[in-house]
Amino acid sequence: MVAVAKHAGLPFDAILTAELAHIYKPAPAVYQLAVDYLGCRPDEIMMVACHKYDLAAARAFGMRTAFVARPLEFGPDVRPDIAREDWFDIYAEDFVALAEALGA
Repeated sequence: MVAVAKHAGLPFDAILTAELAHIYKPAPAVYQLAVDYLGCRPDEIMMVACHKYDLAAARAFGMRTAFVARPLEFGPDVRPDIAREDWFDIYAEDFVALAEALGA
């Protein structure tokens, strides 16, 4: 994942995956891994996802949240829930919009 991000020129500080915690979201250990690895408070970390359950768990853990819509995630005949929610810190149609919302 890091090589893909660097190749694309994405300015990420770190890419953490649930596999590092040996458990999967929405288990709190996944979010704790980010806190421990980055040495930040939960409110200094933003979870970016296209699944609301991931974001709800991150928010419950104290993290900031950014929803990035993926309307074609399951193909053209499936309509995932991409509606805005008041509890998202950021709602973005795509990663360009997310970058703009973050001031990048």
